[in-house]
Amino acid sequence: MKKQAKQYPETLIGPAMIAPCGMNCAICIGYLRERNPCPGCGGSDDRKPRHCVICRIKNCPELEATDNAFCFECSKFPCARLRRLDNRYRTKYRMSMIDNLQRIRELGLDGYIDREKERWKCPECGGIVCVHRDDCLTCSSSTRSTR
Repeated sequence: MKKQAKQYPETLIGPAMIAPCGMNCAICIGYLRERNPCPGCGGSDDRKPRHCVICRIKNCPELEATDNAFCFECSKFPCARLRRLDNRYRTKYRMSMIDNLQRIRELGLDGYIDREKERWKCPECGGIVCVHRDDCLTCSSSTRSTR
């Protein structure tokens, strides 16, 4: 018997899912996985992977001292840590945290979220595409060339 694909409503992509670094947690494999899903950067640390709990960007003293929500609001933007994270995601996943943050600054959070809903929507089934995979998690169609 074939396992039914899990459906991911586009409402998963919302303000609470956007991390200070510009990561959209709703498109992360940790959040989208069926077993022990991560609640996202802004959620409780109980089910997060250790690297997310101790994230130096999320726990940045500069952000905490100023109550800034996003790294682009910091006088050190983009800092060395953010540039390293950005480089890793550009290289491995064809996504830029720095570009994401610049879009949030330009479009506002709501405009950015609207853009993300379209950007990460599977062209075949309308499900959410995971940034860490080249196939849609809902229907398994290849999405490599669509982002």
